[in-house]
Amino acid sequence: MARAIMVQGTASNAGKSILVTALCRIFYQDGYRVVPFKSQNMALNSFVTGDGGEMGRAQVLQAQAAGLQPRVEMNPILLKPTAHASSQVIVLGRPVGNMSARDYHLNRNLQYLKIIEETLEKLMRDFDIVVIEGAGSPAEVNLKERDLANMRVARMANAPVLLVADIDRGGALASIVGTLELLDPEEREMVKGFVINKFRGDLSLLQPALTFLENKTGRPVLGVLPYFTDLHLPAEDSVCLEEVHPSSGEIEIAVLLLPRISNFTDFDALSLEPGVRLRYVKEGEKLGKPDLVVIPGTKNTIADLLYLYESGLAAEVRRAAAEGTPVCGICGGFQMLGRELRDPEHTESDRDELPGLGLLDTVTTFAPDKVLAQAEGELLGHGPLWEGLAGSPIKGYEIHMGRTVTGREVRPFLRVTRRRGEADTGFDGAVSPSGLVWGTYFHGIFDNDAFRGHLLGWLRKRRGLAETSGSGLSHAELLERELDRLAEQSRASLKMDRIYDLLGLGGRK
Repeated sequence: MARAIMVQGTASNAGKSILVTALCRIFYQDGYRVVPFKSQNMALNSFVTGDGGEMGRAQVLQAQAAGLQPRVEMNPILLKPTAHASSQVIVLGRPVGNMSARDYHLNRNLQYLKIIEETLEKLMRDFDIVVIEGAGSPAEVNLKERDLANMRVARMANAPVLLVADIDRGGALASIVGTLELLDPEEREMVKGFVINKFRGDLSLLQPALTFLENKTGRPVLGVLPYFTDLHLPAEDSVCLEEVHPSSGEIEIAVLLLPRISNFTDFDALSLEPGVRLRYVKEGEKLGKPDLVVIPGTKNTIADLLYLYESGLAAEVRRAAAEGTPVCGICGGFQMLGRELRDPEHTESDRDELPGLGLLDTVTTFAPDKVLAQAEGELLGHGPLWEGLAGSPIKGYEIHMGRTVTGREVRPFLRVTRRRGEADTGFDGAVSPSGLVWGTYFHGIFDNDAFRGHLLGWLRKRRGLAETSGSGLSHAELLERELDRLAEQSRASLKMDRIYDLLGLGGRK
């Protein structure tokens, strides 16, 4: 039976996910069969597993840190916000419906307790160590009786709890002491130590505060993690994009920051390329004159298309396309590029239909059933951007609720060869007559190294710029390198011997 340890936070975004990721990589490096687990996650950034299940992106990264293929048991409940106070509920990788926050928390969520218990028990049988991530704060007293993600799960796994606080926000010590105060005595006893996250400065100046905290609570500080500024790992929440500053480079790629943007990790590989300036166009900003415009995925295509019309960005995208700027759409962005979006069953909105941007001869109709698949295809090579890549293999994954029909004035983007590991036929996406406007349902398309390199090379050549040499590593290799760097820096900042003691283990195998 596995040993378990749980990471909880004094608040959302305190550093739970990054600490779980670091611990997974450290335990993996030390020879243990380790697996991440988060019983309930709320995120728009999701992924599709090999068998077609949907799960949170944070647990996908943690699985990679543990040397594993992602599986939905690592994140049995996923909530994907669809509006201000409602979410699509996904259980063991499959959507079960849209629910209001009130309905879910008061009437539904405890129904999933048995599923959480069963998946956790299975992971405990199959692995040496389970690293469990909490959600929000365990001290949210208004939600505590029906909480599925914090102390209830720690009790299930008999897991010691590490409490993480973000010192960069200020008030870290107060948040730790206040969290302990609001816990029940039994829950308080489960907290075995603290980790301070996002510290920058002279650690010796912090030491008196750490000593005070240990004396005040009777619990040790088991690590002070630095403010990581040079690690390039996928983020979990699109809130981080509000603070992203454009990278520098001669080629500018403008990504529209939609209010309900999803799967923004589609663009991580682009952001790491030398010579690329990746810019998220926020509300109130002008599109300008980029070398490529990207409309990303979204959890609500119709609502975000209305946002583009109301903000004036729709007109700017049309203007850019008319001037010959390449424009691409991924998933919901692909749907927006078409002539019309239809929603006869009101899957996404109370509208029956809405005109699209009219840049592709396509019509999308929404329906309640959801397409979830890892997929492979071959680039067909239509248009000036892609003619040199005809026949090249492409991998990605699909998450969408609409079906798109193409008209006579477009050609398909990809020939699909496999879905969910089995041979498949058909086509994906569309390319305009000019070849400069294109769309696809494939998420992760820029992770394909040859595809990304060809596109950036074409954009540079169009500008009359010299070719650049990359790092020589594939995107997958870069991610592995960053995970190792995270583990190295975290190992140096954590008292791993004390953490192994909490697990009842002696350290490296």
